[in-house]
Amino acid sequence: MKRLWPYLFAVLVAMGGVSCSDEEVLPNQREKLVSYLESSHAPALVEESQADEEAQQAFYTVSGSTVYRYIENYYAPGRDQKKEVGASSKVTITFRAYVFTYSNITDSTFPYYSNDPLLREAYLELGLADGAWSFEPLTLDMRGDILKGLRFALLGCREGDEVEAYMTYNMAYGDKNFSTIPLESPVAWFFTVEAVE
Repeated sequence: MKRLWPYLFAVLVAMGGVSCSDEEVLPNQREKLVSYLESSHAPALVEESQADEEAQQAFYTVSGSTVYRYIENYYAPGRDQKKEVGASSKVTITFRAYVFTYSNITDSTFPYYSNDPLLREAYLELGLADGAWSFEPLTLDMRGDILKGLRFALLGCREGDEVEAYMTYNMAYGDKNFSTIPLESPVAWFFTVEAVE
């Protein structure tokens, strides 16, 4: 089996020349994401402006018009003292990336791409050749070419953050066919920020 890592690294690269604008979203895609976050997600989330900080209510932020981010450990003691991801940072992450179908992502939901070492054995059982993918944390340069929605999701995160990011297709792979990802699909990235430089 051919080494897949260079090919799959393209999953992270922004689709240069994506023809849709930030505001161009399929009918109802934004509304379905918000509905999922506010009613089906566990815990149910509210938009950041509606969150009760004193009660440490779980919330999502919106950036890039259609990237919805939830930081699980947002209220953890000392979080505000950790290094923050900025526009020129180098960020090391461990991640799982999913085509999002507006339903809960569970342990039985298989990602289309991941470097999470906890999934290595499952991938090998499915036929991935040992060594085809890297299961080491991935370091991204925020000044480089990375997926537009992932860039928005990373900005403002802090070292140690456990993040869920949901994005409409225009913040992901646009209206182009890309590998096994269906055309105009929303995606979800679950990642841990391992380090920020």
